[in-house]
Amino acid sequence: MNERPKIKLELTTTDKTFEILGWISVLAIWVFTITNYTNLPDIIPTHYNGAGQVDGFGGKGYIFTWPLIATFLFIGLTILNKFPHVFNYPTNITADNALRKYTNATRLIRYLKFIIVIVFGLITFKTIQNVNGEASGLGIWFLPLTLGLIFIPLTYFVIKSFKTT
Repeated sequence: MNERPKIKLELTTTDKTFEILGWISVLAIWVFTITNYTNLPDIIPTHYNGAGQVDGFGGKGYIFTWPLIATFLFIGLTILNKFPHVFNYPTNITADNALRKYTNATRLIRYLKFIIVIVFGLITFKTIQNVNGEASGLGIWFLPLTLGLIFIPLTYFVIKSFKTT
């Protein structure tokens, strides 16, 4: 790997909006989980199959797993996003294209970390709905929606990375 330029990126309004929405979502998933914890039964759904049906059960403390994973990934990706020069890029990074490539890559990470929190928040929400008898599983729509929210933008940003010179 060549010595890549280290650039401090200025955040646009869109970038700032995704950061703020991400942090609000992390806070919301925790508030929602904590406020509903005492009303949960001792055994709750802990795993769902590809069709969105419950196929595993465990203690109610497991409800904190999803907010923990979401928070860990969100914070980890936030830290990583401060060092775009260490990312893997499909093309060479030069002094001329570094700003455009880094901006594109950090926007992708910013979007993905927001979606990760939303997905884990939906799992938490649907689990609480399940134990309250308001839903059955995640729903058949959950997996295709999640895959679409991840792979459609991922494809867009990768194509954009190849087109950005």
